[in-house]
Amino acid sequence: MRVIFLGLAFPNMSKSKYLYTELVSEFHRNGHDILAVAPAYDPNITGLQIEDGVKVLRVKTLKLFKVGFIQKGMANLMLPNQYKKALIDAKIDLNFDLIITPTPPITLYKVVSWLKKKSKGKVYLILRDIFPQNAVDLGIMKPKGPFHAYFRKKEKQLYQKADSIGCMSDGNISYVKTHNPYIDFEKLHILPNWGSILPLDNQTIVQNLRQKEGWEDKFILVFGGNIGLPQKMENIVNLAEACTDIPNILFLIYGNGNERGNLENLLQEKNLSNIQLRDGLSHNDYFKILQVADVGLISLSEKFTIPNIPSKALSYYNTKKPILASLDKNTDFGDILEKLNVGLWAQAGDTIALKKQLLELYNNPRLRKQMGENGYEYMRNNLSSKDAYLTIIKHIN
Repeated sequence: MRVIFLGLAFPNMSKSKYLYTELVSEFHRNGHDILAVAPAYDPNITGLQIEDGVKVLRVKTLKLFKVGFIQKGMANLMLPNQYKKALIDAKIDLNFDLIITPTPPITLYKVVSWLKKKSKGKVYLILRDIFPQNAVDLGIMKPKGPFHAYFRKKEKQLYQKADSIGCMSDGNISYVKTHNPYIDFEKLHILPNWGSILPLDNQTIVQNLRQKEGWEDKFILVFGGNIGLPQKMENIVNLAEACTDIPNILFLIYGNGNERGNLENLLQEKNLSNIQLRDGLSHNDYFKILQVADVGLISLSEKFTIPNIPSKALSYYNTKKPILASLDKNTDFGDILEKLNVGLWAQAGDTIALKKQLLELYNNPRLRKQMGENGYEYMRNNLSSKDAYLTIIKHIN
């Protein structure tokens, strides 16, 4: 097939592996003629490129990441016209058999609709963010205001235009059905997050890193990634404060984001010695740190009314780490943790319950090992880019 992938978070395929670059590579490996369209992270590298053997059309855009909400919103609104112009300027044959786009952003609906008219190709929507409701939940957007009305209209149009919609969980499917009864429910199905299993370091390397960092006698909990409103980092800080009576427990936070400044202020105010905030790492360096850790942390804001499934769980599965999660009441990620026996969780804001779950892991190395192995086997058998590719092919044929 001739396939086009319209992306947003899409690093250079020759330098980095990521959820969507791996999917595009999988289509390429299976003989499809695939083109990815994505922002040009380097302003000097635009137009049609070949990255890891795959055609990628890099488009000059406004800054989309590490900016304020208003600037990010403006950049996303301009994106469809910029993508259309780039496709026309590059004289791309628009007769595609399959059009794939993830959320975010939903603003690419305009490009999707245009390409579908040009090619009559099928549209596959990878539903990851349920926007604009997530913005409403976090207080970023007013419900029923003009911005909400605009984006909600685009969301409805995108769901209707899609021939097939891959959702992260049963909870995602139920939410979409409840709030969008006008769509054909037959197009909804499960498409979990996916990733490649990376080889683990031997124990000598892991122990050397522990020794180098001075962590030989520490029980280490790690959080890595974006530090924003969705992650509600207060959940982790409050847990660390509740654990000051256990001197060998250490919380490590690696990352950047819009809420990092507020987190720095909170940590300075609390003056805790058992939690450290460090800069974000490269994927390879972060992967090494995770192998040293005892537990992987996940935190979600209690304000969410939509069911989120954190993609950072994949790194924990890969490194055989049990998960400790602070979750809102509307996600079914806790059900997944329990079903797979890969971690423990408590409701966001309930620090006492979360500490109890932490102590269960702290006092039970056999449980930690079993949960880590369970996550690894689950990922190895179900969450490869090939699994994602086969799911998409199944549902568009």
